[in-house]
Amino acid sequence: MGDQLKLPIPGKRNILITSALPYVNNVPHLGNIIGCVLSADVFARYCRLRGYNAIYICGTDEYGTATEKKAMEESCTPKQICDKYHAIHKEVYEWFDISFDKFGRTSTPQQTEICQDIFKKLLQNNWLSENTMEQLYCETCEKFLADRHVEGSCPTDGCNNKSTGGDQCDSCGKLLNPTELKDPRCQVCKNSPIIRETDHLFLELPLLKDKLEEYISETSVTGGWTDNAVHTTNAWLKEGLRARCITRDLKWGVPVPHEKYKDKVFYVWFDAPIGYISITASYTCDWEKWWKNPENVELFQFMGKDNVPFHTVMFPSALLGAGDNWTLMKTISATEYLNYETGKFSKSRGVGVFGNDVKDTGIPVEVWRYYLLNHRPEVSDTTFTWADLQEKLNKELLGNLGNFINRVLSFIAKPSGQGYGSIVPDAPGAESHELTQKRAENVGKYVDQYIEALEKVKLKQGLEIAMSISHEGNAYLQESKFWKLYKEDKPTCSIVIRTAAGIVHLLACLLEPFMPSFSIEVFKQLNLPESRFSLSDENGDIDRARRPWEILPSGHKIGIPGRLFKELKDDEVEAYRSDYSGSQAERKLREAKGTLG
Repeated sequence: MGDQLKLPIPGKRNILITSALPYVNNVPHLGNIIGCVLSADVFARYCRLRGYNAIYICGTDEYGTATEKKAMEESCTPKQICDKYHAIHKEVYEWFDISFDKFGRTSTPQQTEICQDIFKKLLQNNWLSENTMEQLYCETCEKFLADRHVEGSCPTDGCNNKSTGGDQCDSCGKLLNPTELKDPRCQVCKNSPIIRETDHLFLELPLLKDKLEEYISETSVTGGWTDNAVHTTNAWLKEGLRARCITRDLKWGVPVPHEKYKDKVFYVWFDAPIGYISITASYTCDWEKWWKNPENVELFQFMGKDNVPFHTVMFPSALLGAGDNWTLMKTISATEYLNYETGKFSKSRGVGVFGNDVKDTGIPVEVWRYYLLNHRPEVSDTTFTWADLQEKLNKELLGNLGNFINRVLSFIAKPSGQGYGSIVPDAPGAESHELTQKRAENVGKYVDQYIEALEKVKLKQGLEIAMSISHEGNAYLQESKFWKLYKEDKPTCSIVIRTAAGIVHLLACLLEPFMPSFSIEVFKQLNLPESRFSLSDENGDIDRARRPWEILPSGHKIGIPGRLFKELKDDEVEAYRSDYSGSQAERKLREAKGTLG
């Protein structure tokens, strides 16, 4: 994680990166990880390689009904739940090599201060209204029931679900208000609630429509929003904006600083996105230089598609209404869903591979990162399967990438008379060697395409292009027949080997955003410090990629080559598929009976 405090620098490209704040009521699964934190991490690492002044902000979303409900289930306080799951999330992301500059949380004094300040300005600027709502009230518990604190029978004809939550039926998928449930009951005491009126505050989105539409129409184009973000946002606008309630009858949340509503807290959709700002404020007291500086800061936000309207409609509306020249989102990158084998990942049902499972598999983190990013659901849903993971590892990482790097470095490491005694040879005349020039030209084009893809946040495409350079390297070695050249034309062999070694270095840099642990190991085998990772125009890295024989100096002594990837065998795949079938609860039951593994 980042340990050097950064602020915007005049004259440099200043990039503020966020990923959707994961909720603290469960462990993240692979779909959550690729949809948010891992995708944003790739872009953050890419920005640093390019020499941009970038910070990556994230943290756990800790307020709201889901936390209160989880606390009741585990017989502890909401604070204890937040502490427990914040630590679990932090540990998972550290294992995945996520390079946050700050991984914070929303249950902080900074969150309360900034959230309340935005509210006061919205109130002062007349963007808020009051309205009366009918809600379910439990006379036994003496409180209004949030949607997750009530259950009953689904009111939809033909649906027989008798344990539907107050927000959505898991059987038929219908979105609900708690008052629509048949035979509702409080989840705490199981008694039947009554309907009671209560006053709430609303953000008047219809009044902010002109400001919001101007922002969306301009930024969605200049920022290159993903198609799903554009379609979802336009659907909301077409349907017509409605006033949205921003308060809740809860205890666990940011208190509303208003005498009439002092016993209420802010609704999570209003409160949570402000967490990006408050977590930045816990990173630096000069947070306003990032968040109130739209002329000099570009904001990139990463999330799953279900979070889009909160970031393209609600959050910008609140900031536009508050004034203060906020830094609004420039680019949104929203993914579709990653499915699991024959069904869907589900946190609530415990289906799929979860962040705390991956360590137990023994499969290295670089393999998980590669597979997830190769399967990033950028334009449509994708599916995780163990067989596909095996194929990607064995054919692409081991057979293509690992094979190329090992052939080059192992040959250099061979003693003189068989190789180069671990010394990178000189390569005079490389510019006029036809095969080398042809392959170098191809590599240069791929690097240009890689930069173009990553600048547009086309992460999957960028990864595919980088792997194409590895294919190019393998083809170069085969076509050159370097093992014959060593005996018959050593000067030409030296050109090929020094050029190939440069491509190894280049691949380590290009793949560092995707597989940082892999790149660190390659640099170790090259006997180079991690500080050499760079794709900066200022340093001439991109221009030098067109002449890969110039990347590593002649006379440089490499380290000890070694295996970069290990084959995944059929019996191992079958064992994983069996071990991670069913729900987490079913797995624990199998484990208790001694049948797991």
